[in-house]
Amino acid sequence: MEQLTQQKCTACHRDAPPVTEAEIAELKPQITDWKIVEQSGESRLERVYKFPDFKTALAFTQRVGEEAEKEGHHPALLTEWGKVTVTWWTHAISGLHRNDFIMAAKTDQLVA
Repeated sequence: MEQLTQQKCTACHRDAPPVTEAEIAELKPQITDWKIVEQSGESRLERVYKFPDFKTALAFTQRVGEEAEKEGHHPALLTEWGKVTVTWWTHAISGLHRNDFIMAAKTDQLVA
């Protein structure tokens, strides 16, 4: 299986299929620190990153935003003193798409 970090997001539309349980089982091992959460009736990927101060957290937020712009897929970002919560899901399908797993993996790379 190709690493998620090497993949590109694809254009997603309302009819795009969400990931299946089998696909989640295949993809999730590449993003072990991410949780699948339910919010507003939608499945989402979420992870909290810890930092020593606000300035470092803000710089990470900026890097995530730049990567999101490159891929054309955008997360919810909550930047606080010493931490950033990143949440990925696909608005068009109100749930999880392969793109969300790709971007979660790329987000992990930004902190390494």
